[in-house]
Amino acid sequence: MREPVEGIAGRPLWDAIESNASRIAARVTDRQFADDPALHARWGDRGRVKCTEDALRHLSYVSAAAMSGSDALFDAYVGWARILLGRLGLTEQHLAQNLSYLRDALLETLPEPSGRAAAAIVERGLVLLPSLPSTTPSDIETGDPFAELATTYLNTLIAGDRQAASALILDAVNAGTSVRDIYLYVFQRSQHEIGRRWQLNEMTVAEEHFCTAATQLIMSQLYPRIFATARRNRKLVAACVGGDLHEIGVRMVADFFEMDGWDTYYLGANMPTAAIVDTVAERRPDVLAISATMTFHVKAVRDLIDTVHAAAATSSQPAPRILVGGYPFSIEPGLWRTVGADGCAGDADEAVRLANRLVDQQYA
Repeated sequence: MREPVEGIAGRPLWDAIESNASRIAARVTDRQFADDPALHARWGDRGRVKCTEDALRHLSYVSAAAMSGSDALFDAYVGWARILLGRLGLTEQHLAQNLSYLRDALLETLPEPSGRAAAAIVERGLVLLPSLPSTTPSDIETGDPFAELATTYLNTLIAGDRQAASALILDAVNAGTSVRDIYLYVFQRSQHEIGRRWQLNEMTVAEEHFCTAATQLIMSQLYPRIFATARRNRKLVAACVGGDLHEIGVRMVADFFEMDGWDTYYLGANMPTAAIVDTVAERRPDVLAISATMTFHVKAVRDLIDTVHAAAATSSQPAPRILVGGYPFSIEPGLWRTVGADGCAGDADEAVRLANRLVDQQYA
């Protein structure tokens, strides 16, 4: 976590950026097209729209870093963008130039000291850019006892053979491989590899969606084994924060809680805050698990947690223990404290252990 510039951080800096986002993005686009007149000749108004969209995307990550006080969130985005754009034929210099336009637009548009604080986030990313890796390693590790199964499963999905992929998993489970190991070392790692290949422009969005949907279907075929565990009289509500459509990770977490004997109420992707708060009031879970895959959803996580706590304060029931997880929380280990959660876990297995420990402490 960084030190704020003259006390400007968190919500005030986020508000300053978000309320001026359209003006900032327009200034970036104007500067880009003024410096390179060939852009308009080649792309016309469609190119201006795309440049503005790119600037707004950059800004969403600056906002997340501002809200959380963590430059690491924007640094990670710069690294991700460098790899993605490189595979699309754009050089590091293209990204550096665009970010420099963004830095200058923040300084020129926002009042002080907000402009300087926001520009500092972008400047740090610019400084780090040349040293950031140009590729990412596979999450399927050679020598891992499940690497061959994970690789075969992934290749079968990429080939579009969902039935063969399902048979592969069911045969492995029937032969003695635990469902936990299938989730952690086959499903989770193959999903990470799918995301990596999409970033490297080696998979299309359609292929990524097919593989994810197929994995969710195969997960459901394992449910008779998952729901056969003896109950522990503990309850979980699990959901993706509003706007987040990446549900497979939190679904795996909910399944692990089921395997540990918890009663789970899985809400899925893109859940409005009010619906989650109402479900918590109705179900009275011991733990609420919140997932955010995209960094720009960090503020939504924080607002949801604040709302859950406020609702509990005006009722007769205590707030549940709240666990958060997802990509931004792996980038910044202390981010869970910033958003007001009770803990964060790196994977589903760790989430179950942490939840049991928190509940044990609560009732000790």
